[in-house]
Amino acid sequence: MTLLNIAEICSATRTLGPGQRFAIWVQGCCFNCKGCVSPEWIPQTQATLIEPKKLAEMILSVPGTEGVTVSGGEPMLQAIALRELFIYLRQGRQISIICFTGFSLQQLQSQSDRAIDDILTLVDVLIDGQYIEQLNDNKGWRGSSNQVVHFLSPRHLSEASLFLERKRDVEIHLRHDSALMVGVPTDDFSKSFKRVIDKAN
Repeated sequence: MTLLNIAEICSATRTLGPGQRFAIWVQGCCFNCKGCVSPEWIPQTQATLIEPKKLAEMILSVPGTEGVTVSGGEPMLQAIALRELFIYLRQGRQISIICFTGFSLQQLQSQSDRAIDDILTLVDVLIDGQYIEQLNDNKGWRGSSNQVVHFLSPRHLSEASLFLERKRDVEIHLRHDSALMVGVPTDDFSKSFKRVIDKAN
């Protein structure tokens, strides 16, 4: 049985791509980018395991969902399960798919990995490259200016400027015992938010 190892989900957000999106953060990353906004999701440990089909059904059942954004962690470390999720989603309807990765598109294409190749045919927008703290220009849906936004389908080409230039915003989703920050924060906001959470704990 194929399982996705999920760190966190947010069933409805407008801060990680065009329209209302279901956000998924996978657990485990092979990079250790300085200033990572979610360092707790770097360790390659077991978090919440879920079958791709069940997660797809959950996503498609949320009213108003226009797309899915996958980040982490490093999504490509779970390529087989991720491919399965994307296939189930597309079988349900032509939902928009955005995926972040620390690998470059060239690195992914050179791996000769069938699951990754299939993912690249299913993803509408791939935002690639490792986060570099000094290159955080506080603009768009990418974390730092070295990261490249690849429009692998024409779906979001008309919104290309938003991915690169939009003013950043975040949402704070309150849980019963925690708060989840959703979006690509400005550098100042990220540090302030972490200080507030650390004090609360």
